Amino acid sequence: MRFCRYLSAVVVALGCATAASAQQPYPNKPIRLIVGFAPGGNTDTVGRIVGQKLGEWLGTQVVVDNRGGASGTIGTELAARATPDGYTLTMGTSTTHAIAVAAFSKLRYDPIKDFAPIALVASAPYLLTVHSSVPARSVKELVALVKSQPGKFNYGSAGAATTTHLVMVTFATRAELDMTHIPFKGNGPATAALLAGEVQVLFGAVPPLLGHVNAGRVHALAISSGKRSQALPQIPTVAESGYRGFDMALWLGFFAPSGTPPGVVKRLESALVEIVQSPETKELLMRQGVEPYSMGSGDLAKLVKAEIENYKSVFKTAGIKMQ
Repeated sequence: MRFCRYLSAVVVALGCATAASAQQPYPNKPIRLIVGFAPGGNTDTVGRIVGQKLGEWLGTQVVVDNRGGASGTIGTELAARATPDGYTLTMGTSTTHAIAVAAFSKLRYDPIKDFAPIALVASAPYLLTVHSSVPARSVKELVALVKSQPGKFNYGSAGAATTTHLVMVTFATRAELDMTHIPFKGNGPATAALLAGEVQVLFGAVPPLLGHVNAGRVHALAISSGKRSQALPQIPTVAESGYRGFDMALWLGFFAPSGTPPGVVKRLESALVEIVQSPETKELLMRQGVEPYSMGSGDLAKLVKAEIENYKSVFKTAGIKMQ
C-alpha cells in the first residue's frame, strides 16, 4: 500500500516536471542543424557561421550534424522526418529543395509539403578551377585545350544533380565540351580529388578552394555568378570570359520540419534575418566567398516553388534524365 502511494506521488511529480518543462520558453535545450553534405563546402560553411550566431542570439547551442550523400537528400529526408518541435533544423539549398525534385524520380520527401521555410541567408557562387598540371590560365585556354582532346578530362562535383554538377553541365553545353563527370559526396571531397589530380577540372565551392587558390595549388579561371567575388576580386566571371548572361549560384536557407509551431518559426525567422544583416556576419560570410542574403519565410516559400519549375526546365533543356 505504501509502495502504491509512493509510486503515485512519483508519477504526479514527473507529470508536473514534464508540464513545467513544456511551458519553458523556446529554446531550452540545444538545437540540431542537419547539413546534408560533408564538411568543407558552401552549405557546411554557411551552416557553421550562421548556426553559431543563431545559438548566441537564442542563448543555446546549435550543433551541426553533417549527413552527406545522395546529393544532400539523405540528410534532408532525415530532417523532414524529425519531430517538429524547433529542435531540429536543416540547411536547405537549391540542390536539396529544387534540383532534387527534377533529379530523382523517387524522392523520399516533398520540399514544399514536408518543410516550413524559415529564412534565406546566403547565395554562393562557384569557382571554375583546374589542377596545377593543366596548362590553362583562362576560360578561353581551357575550352581550347578540352576541345583539342575530347573525352580526356574529368570534372568533379559535389554529387550527381547538385548545383556544382549543373553549373558545369550548363557551361560545358554552351562551350560544347566533352568531359567525364565524377561525382563525390560534397564539395570537400571534390576539392580533395582536384588536389590529388583525380579530376582535372572542378566548378567548386569557394570556401574549400580559397586557400588552395591563394597558395597556387590549383588555378582559378572564373566565377559562376553575374558579378565578381569579393573574396577573389581578380578572378573574372564566366560572363566576362565570353559567355554572356552566364549567372549561376547556390542559395542557402534554414528550414524546419512541417508542423513546427508557427511561433517558433517566427522567432527563428526574426533571429536569422537580424543575424544576416549584421556587419559581423556579413564580413564572415564574404570572407569565405559567400554573399549574405536576407529573405523571410514567405518569400523563401515562393522562391522554392519557382526554383523547382526552373530546374525542371534546366534538366529538360540539357537532356539530363531523372535518377
